[in-house]
Amino acid sequence: MKYLFINSVAGVGSTGRIAAEKCRELMAEGHTCRLAYGRKCANCADIPTIRIGSDLDFKCHGVINRVFDNHGFNSASATRKFLKQVKAYDPDVIWLHNIHGYYIHVGLLFEYLRFCGKKIIWTLHDCWSFTGHCAYFDYVGCDRWKTGCHDCPQKKSYPASLLMDNSKENYEAKKYHFTGIPNLTLVVPSQWLAGRVKESFLGEYPVEVVYNTVDPTVFKPTPSDFRQRYGLEEKTVLLGVANIWEERKGLKDFVELAKHLDDSYRIVLVGLTPEQSKNLPANILCLPRTDSIQKLVEIYSAADLYINPSVEETFGMTTLEAICCGTKPVVYRGTACEEVTRQFGGIAVEKGWKSILKAVEENRK
Repeated sequence: MKYLFINSVAGVGSTGRIAAEKCRELMAEGHTCRLAYGRKCANCADIPTIRIGSDLDFKCHGVINRVFDNHGFNSASATRKFLKQVKAYDPDVIWLHNIHGYYIHVGLLFEYLRFCGKKIIWTLHDCWSFTGHCAYFDYVGCDRWKTGCHDCPQKKSYPASLLMDNSKENYEAKKYHFTGIPNLTLVVPSQWLAGRVKESFLGEYPVEVVYNTVDPTVFKPTPSDFRQRYGLEEKTVLLGVANIWEERKGLKDFVELAKHLDDSYRIVLVGLTPEQSKNLPANILCLPRTDSIQKLVEIYSAADLYINPSVEETFGMTTLEAICCGTKPVVYRGTACEEVTRQFGGIAVEKGWKSILKAVEENRK
């Protein structure tokens, strides 16, 4: 069979690695695959890829959204060009992942999907598909997505708008375009997300819960000189990793935790911006985001505990990656990350840095 995958990135980040690994799995079974992406591609030399749009189109989409708050409804020209390639390729199955990320016009995409006659799978990695703006909402206690978004309390959060609030119109447009699609099945990585999908306008579709996986031949305990390079040989290393350290990821909890650790500990955070790094305590080793899977595996393997204080995740891919590299995770109860620890091992504690500190002290190697 011929598969077409669509995601914002290819081979990088959690969703990019998930899409790429599924391509590899299907290709190994004899299927033909193409991975279409919008903005970044790496670690995909063995996978046929299609770029949707260009760097300029990506930037224009983002700028327009900053003003008009219409994320997902730009890039019309790039989308039309891409759909011509799709028709020429003529896949049997179209497998969507993240369709947000400033690269595709979702209205045009779903207009094609509605009448194409193909089997469609849509893996949701967050909640953007059924809100009028945001990708997550529990952190701010918003439930407008259940009945109709308006006056968005997270207008300046991803996908940030600096001027207009178009959440009401976005909600109605998504509801119109995303519902009533024949042969569409939703796949989600946790019961947490499945429950929210069933309460949304996407509740008309069948929903399958399929936990994310990682390649155990890549994510495995791996020796390196990471501790030596950063002078951590005698330290208990507490690791945190994020693509973007936004508030829901728990950066503030790491800051509080750092204040209550003695010098035998060292916190290592991966994915920080230079600006964030300037304002953190001295006992936090600040590292930028890396697209090198090998470097990430070495860092996971070097840590003593993996700390994920995120209060809002649809799965928590970094938690599973750490587990596969032999590092026990500590996560918060009531999140999808707790599902990961129940399935694969780890510790779930009540929310708050004090609970993390207690778990760290009890599980020190």
